[in-house]
Amino acid sequence: MWARFTAVTGLVLAGVLALPGVAMAKPKDLDIPVGTWLAARTHPAVQLTSVSYTADVAVPTPVANLEAIRGLTQQGVAAVQSGKISSDENSIYRWVVQQMAKEPGRYFSPGAPERVVEATAGGLCTGWWVTPDGYMVTAAHCVGQEESELAQTFATQALTKINEKDAADLISSLGDIASDDEIVRTAAKIFQIWNADNIKIRNVQSSLSLLQSLPGGGVDKTAKAVPIELVAKGTVYPGKDIAILKANGQNNLPTVPLGQDSDVRVGDTLYISGFPGTVTQTSIFNIESKLDPAFTEGPYNASRQTPEGVPYIQTQAPSYPGNSGGPVFSKDGNVIGILVGGLIQQDGGSTEGESFVLPVSIVREKLNEKNIKSAESVTTKAYNEALDLFFKNHYSDALPKFREVQALQPNHPYVAKYITDSQQAITAGKDESSSSILPWVLWGGGGLLVLFVLGTLGAVLKGKRRSKIPPHSFPPAPYGAQPGYLPPGQGQYGHPAQHGQHGQPYGVPQQPYPQRPPYPLPAAPEDTRAVRPHSPYGEPQQKPGPGANTRIAGLEAELEQLRRNMGQRPPDQR
Repeated sequence: MWARFTAVTGLVLAGVLALPGVAMAKPKDLDIPVGTWLAARTHPAVQLTSVSYTADVAVPTPVANLEAIRGLTQQGVAAVQSGKISSDENSIYRWVVQQMAKEPGRYFSPGAPERVVEATAGGLCTGWWVTPDGYMVTAAHCVGQEESELAQTFATQALTKINEKDAADLISSLGDIASDDEIVRTAAKIFQIWNADNIKIRNVQSSLSLLQSLPGGGVDKTAKAVPIELVAKGTVYPGKDIAILKANGQNNLPTVPLGQDSDVRVGDTLYISGFPGTVTQTSIFNIESKLDPAFTEGPYNASRQTPEGVPYIQTQAPSYPGNSGGPVFSKDGNVIGILVGGLIQQDGGSTEGESFVLPVSIVREKLNEKNIKSAESVTTKAYNEALDLFFKNHYSDALPKFREVQALQPNHPYVAKYITDSQQAITAGKDESSSSILPWVLWGGGGLLVLFVLGTLGAVLKGKRRSKIPPHSFPPAPYGAQPGYLPPGQGQYGHPAQHGQHGQPYGVPQQPYPQRPPYPLPAAPEDTRAVRPHSPYGEPQQKPGPGANTRIAGLEAELEQLRRNMGQRPPDQR
């Protein structure tokens, strides 16, 4: 009897806790775009990197080659006579300056004095954590430049004033003309090229750092430069344009997972995270805005290969200078490559639809060379769990998880805002956490359980006093899996339950769990006229036979009183 009683009690309690319409029945399906889900999970691991140089930069004074310039002017006159250019002075000088810009060294020679400045130059790129203890991946061209490239960088950044002065001297020497903006821009370009060709760089020192975002007093952010060291470097595009960096003294950093080249193919959507220079190098936005990565997406257009045999992916996802080194993701949130660059138009703008990605197999190859193993951090695991709860509106459940993240990584750039958002949502009554309704479910389940226990005990005792009835008149009441009660992993009619496709990203609606009734339903007897198994609710029961003791009567009275208290109809007294 007690074995049957325990089994039934367990089934009833399980049925109570699985009542439809309460939070524990089934979680609300995520209903957010893939890009939103990806950005939330991956942004903490994406960092703004900086390479800076200091040096003594010297350039000679340009001396005009008058004979070459005179010959160029005569060509301009001939072009006017032949109708190739207009005869006004601005058109003539515009043509002359454009020709000089094609070959500045032909029209100017190095002279004295040498002009020396203490210069600084640098650039911003994107990197991302691949291990919890501070290993980072970025592009090779983001961590160091060849001498010729460095000269060009100094010529455009450190010698701005010198370039402007040289350009003004050239325009002045051409005569008293109403120079238009195109002539001024072209003249400046002449000396950017000429000074880069004749520059001398001495006492070069370089440094790498992260401009790491730190939470302030509330949810605002400040920036802190964190030194970082170069561990390994490939060759710049079109080579294996990858570098491995290491920030010392780090732990529990947020990370992103590495995928495989086979995770994506032509036609799939790719997602790029990084820091475009259009934002980081402008004064329009505040520091908090600049330290948030930008997310773009576009199709995988084609698989390419350089003459050296290095594979690259072409994608239509937009990218800009500053995105270099940034991670590129599949829809499942795995890194499938590094954004290396894009084709640049003659005016310096990026050509959309022509961004190029170094596949993740090259990343794995470089990490293996240094015996570095990518790994998910405990911070990332807890953060992703918290995000899943947050996007289900389970704010009370998400809140302690977010606080766990904050304890693991106090400098986490986003968790403070999620804590604030969760608290505000709870205050606004938007919380749909299971924990907020569980005490009421358990209280209600307890009341039902008391009813069931008393009813079952009373019925069992009454059965002992009944007149003898042949045993075969009682159909066996099942205590295992029953119609309407689904064992774990089983759907209706014994088929496997539909739990959604393995590997589906969050945000894709999942198949709902099969609906359960409020409690397990006992099998119906073949002969409906026979005595029914006992029900936890107030269905008619067999009356006890003559001679029932007063204990049974007391139980019936107590049961009837409980039913009245719970709003139940008393049994028929026939």
